[in-house]
Amino acid sequence: MTRSGQKPVALDAYAMDNLRYIRRTMERAGEFTAVPGLGGVLMGSTALAAAWLAEGQTTPGAWLSVWVLAAVAAVAIGTAGAYWKSRRAKAPLFHGPGRKFVAGFAPAMAAGGVLTGALYHAGFSALLPGVWLLLYGAAVIAGGAASVKAVPLMGACFMLAGSAALFARGVPSDVLLAAGFGGLHIVFGTIITVKYGG
Repeated sequence: MTRSGQKPVALDAYAMDNLRYIRRTMERAGEFTAVPGLGGVLMGSTALAAAWLAEGQTTPGAWLSVWVLAAVAAVAIGTAGAYWKSRRAKAPLFHGPGRKFVAGFAPAMAAGGVLTGALYHAGFSALLPGVWLLLYGAAVIAGGAASVKAVPLMGACFMLAGSAALFARGVPSDVLLAAGFGGLHIVFGTIITVKYGG
């Protein structure tokens, strides 16, 4: 007993508690947990709707317009979902791990935009589904290095889907894009929603 009548705290127990707290804090600081699961499901649903709309287009330009609008909508949904999830968690969206996520994600997405224009103008629109899926997967893996484990795994699945799409013969582009951007977003969005809270 100390003079005040309190039982002394064992120094090793105190140190272990501090180490556990520091470890938990560093793990949370090192992961970008604002990847929106529900947003991913909505992004996938947008891709399914785009596949349905794009199938009926009669020109490559109209087809491309449908998918570009779907991509813009998906980016808006993903950004709003990440903002909502980070706000709910009281964590800054574009600081620390969030900044790392964007820094990893953006270069492959920018490359996808440039290649889209180049391939379309060269008359190679048939390659676009594979290129989009492959580069989106690379972007998700690079950004996901600062996120939860499900995110880089999702990126790897997108890269596999993109690789398969580049060599697929006779499979309609909209089916490939619906399976990739629709199916994978919905599956992994559901996993992230259930396992990582929304």
